[in-house]
Amino acid sequence: MKNEKNEINIGLLGYGVVGSGVATILHNHQDDLRHKLGVPVSIKKVLVKNLDKKRNGVIPKEMFTTSLEEVLNDPEIDLIIEVTGGSSEAIRRALEAGKGVVTANKDVMAESGPELLKLADENKCDLLYEASVGGGIPLIRTLEDGLASDRITALTGIVNGTTNFILTKMKHENKTYEDALAEATELGFAEADPSADVDGIDAARKMVILASLSFSTEVHLDDVFVRGMKEIADGDLQLAEQFGYTIKMTGSAKKDEKGIEVAVEPVFVPNSHPLATVNNEFNAVYVYSDSVGETMFYGPGAGSLPTATSVTGDVVAACRNILLGVNGKRMHAPQFERKVKSDDQKHARYIHRITVRDEVGVLTELTSIYSHHKASLATVVQDSDLHEEGADLIFITHKISRQQHLDILADLKDTPAVIDISSHYRVEGE
Repeated sequence: MKNEKNEINIGLLGYGVVGSGVATILHNHQDDLRHKLGVPVSIKKVLVKNLDKKRNGVIPKEMFTTSLEEVLNDPEIDLIIEVTGGSSEAIRRALEAGKGVVTANKDVMAESGPELLKLADENKCDLLYEASVGGGIPLIRTLEDGLASDRITALTGIVNGTTNFILTKMKHENKTYEDALAEATELGFAEADPSADVDGIDAARKMVILASLSFSTEVHLDDVFVRGMKEIADGDLQLAEQFGYTIKMTGSAKKDEKGIEVAVEPVFVPNSHPLATVNNEFNAVYVYSDSVGETMFYGPGAGSLPTATSVTGDVVAACRNILLGVNGKRMHAPQFERKVKSDDQKHARYIHRITVRDEVGVLTELTSIYSHHKASLATVVQDSDLHEEGADLIFITHKISRQQHLDILADLKDTPAVIDISSHYRVEGE
């Protein structure tokens, strides 16, 4: 039933980088919003921590408050925008109060998404979260609506701009990891504490959201295999280039009849794959589906206005639903039971770089380990440059299970001729 409202009032929780960007877009695009929706959309109250902080922007000082209750209990506020990056409490209370929520909070949606979406259904509210993944890329809406009639079987992508920026600088400008991280921090692409980015936690949370949505099943953070970029060893970027690959920090998710697998890790991407050309702070997600085939979504993965644009897109969708009287009508319950693959059900190609003693018979000894674990080798290369520690051997396997990969690494470590397993990577996109 259509709702005869003359305007939509918004409560904005948070006025930092994203919040101020949302306010600016809503203020500057009033004519466009009125044309699309037929009514004005206005911010009525803004929740902040400190009223005395000096702020530049489009929001008058009298609209700021430090009271969440003042925002949630205002009967004229129809919709809440949550961009504080805090806990799920404010979202939960807004939904319980019967107000729809638009959020950019990936942490909350990754850890409490199913619970909050169920709460939204129970209270006939919308809970939209486009900006939680991919910054300005309209990815979630595409997966949820544009590909709704298709069956997604896999997706892989660069979903963290900080790590991609660092790897780009390391490859193209020969910068050290420390120097590239310092530049990323100076430009605002990395936080003062970058551990969530470089350790893969940020990307893992985003992959939980994407995998849950793509496969219509519940995915937990503990289901994601995570390996950070700090394990990229000296010389690995050059090694990748030597064999026609580029190292990218990716998130991947796959689903088949055996279950799902989700991972975040640095991988070898073939130079022929579109993801290999995604550089600097940009994000891209490559989607595989039964009917459409292969599609890629590319754009800025962070920043005030790109992220605020995604938030505002959700605001328009939520306002339209309110005006049409169909808010809270989306189906969020998972279609399939959660079923996670074991390591012996996950298959890929792997690259191993091993430092060995320069002795007769070492190569035969090592290849016998692969043979013992029924792992077929596609390439075996000995680095022609000897160094103090010995010689480097590079093994590239055909597809093997992750369990085989782990068992081989364990046996190699116990082999006296092996000085060190310098690095190992999964090969993506083949």
